[in-house]
Amino acid sequence: MSDFNNAVLLITGGTGSFGNAVLKHFLNSDLAQIRIFSRDEKKQDDMRHDLQAKYPDLAHKVKFYLGDVREAKSLAEAVNGVDYIFHAAALKQVPSCEFFPMEAVKTNIIGTDNLLRAAVEAKVKKVVCLSTDKAAYPINAMGISKAMMEHVVYANARAAAEKGGSVICCTRYGNVMCSRGSVIPLFVDQIKAKNHITITNPSMTRFLMNLDEAVELVRFAFEHAHPGDLFIKKADASTIGDLAKAVQKIFGNTGINIIGTRHGEKLYETLMTSEEKLRSQDMGEYFRVAADNRDLNYDKYVIKGDFKENLENQEAYTSHNTKILNIDEIVDKLLETDYVKSEIKNI
Repeated sequence: MSDFNNAVLLITGGTGSFGNAVLKHFLNSDLAQIRIFSRDEKKQDDMRHDLQAKYPDLAHKVKFYLGDVREAKSLAEAVNGVDYIFHAAALKQVPSCEFFPMEAVKTNIIGTDNLLRAAVEAKVKKVVCLSTDKAAYPINAMGISKAMMEHVVYANARAAAEKGGSVICCTRYGNVMCSRGSVIPLFVDQIKAKNHITITNPSMTRFLMNLDEAVELVRFAFEHAHPGDLFIKKADASTIGDLAKAVQKIFGNTGINIIGTRHGEKLYETLMTSEEKLRSQDMGEYFRVAADNRDLNYDKYVIKGDFKENLENQEAYTSHNTKILNIDEIVDKLLETDYVKSEIKNI
């Protein structure tokens, strides 16, 4: 991208699956520097050594910053001189957040506010924040914290736009296949140990995206964002039962054990609510949900009736009403992922 020419990009939570995927896409770009900000020194060291081994001519472009988005002071040095930010730092495990909800608040909500305030102060040009389908109609602590994160994004985007400063936007996507802590690596490990695959509810549906698609969504948002926009990638889905069968079709059938729903799980996920769909724009592979730019002067909406909408004809975009892949289609999608390719070689 031309905007990347000699620019500095910061990735918060950069040692995670998304950060590694971004490096794969942009390490050989015109970026002058990519900064990795995270709190895990071991993962940073592993990433550093991996870069030096695989990309000796490009590894110098990556700089590592140890810190935590919960601590505003640790962000100050990291954002100084940065042009663009991809904000991926978050607590993402649903059961963990159920048991420790205030930890989700500290990272996902307060941490995002810290990051955005530091970005505006440092005159960062553009910030893309990563959210999750669990933020739409949330029922668990992780989803609620990410929903609040989105509102923190919109509030900061509005304030920054009024000052003519940083452009702040948000992306929302579903489960990233084979990312750390996700179900597919768990299934593969269970098969390798010759154990039954454990699934919660075979009828549950989940969106399926690979890491490259997640990066492309963030790239699209970066290129097209207005302040406060939310971008959503259209995505296929599958039932958990068929996903388990697809994994077994690749790695071997060791049987399935249904263990019941975990803490805070939904039967299906929502990527765009019916309310958001009212102000959405279909952009082909993506939806843009424009910012709600109404102000606090409610009289013109409530008394004068200036704002009209019809929710009855709007349907949320969910993993139940998108395209549901069959087992063979899921297998094809799994075979596109680097993780599955690597695991097949190790069989």
